[in-house]
Amino acid sequence: MARKTFNEKLHSVGDLPKIEDISDQPEAVKRYGGAKMLIAAPLQYNEVMVGVPEGRVTTTDRVRAHLAAQAGADFTCPLTAGIFVNVCANASEERSCDPIPWWRTLRARGELNEKYPGGIAGQKLHLEMEGHTVIQKGKRFFVADYKEKLAEL
Repeated sequence: MARKTFNEKLHSVGDLPKIEDISDQPEAVKRYGGAKMLIAAPLQYNEVMVGVPEGRVTTTDRVRAHLAAQAGADFTCPLTAGIFVNVCANASEERSCDPIPWWRTLRARGELNEKYPGGIAGQKLHLEMEGHTVIQKGKRFFVADYKEKLAEL
């Protein structure tokens, strides 16, 4: 069986989006601040990521919070969020039309995402071309003053 392309994964929704009740997991409820967990569809992440304007950035956490609020959930599944944000980025690079500015969606605290197309170097190049300053802290890379450049979602 052939492996799915990222664009096929982007459009595979199955039973998503859905809200799961995790009230039987008290540690998770405490950690995430509620029992209603949204598992958003990949295209929902794509829709938010496409709207981040040039010169601005966002974080995966902010995208998750935005989608949860839209759905009336307490939070969004962090595991699927990380997977789907990467699917969006790679799908954008895979197709010849309708690109999204995936490089503007950062990890927590403004960190660059090594799983994006081209790795850290690819994301860094795009960000610097848009005027952002990328700094290195140890082995990790961050957008300097990213909080001042956060987009409204």
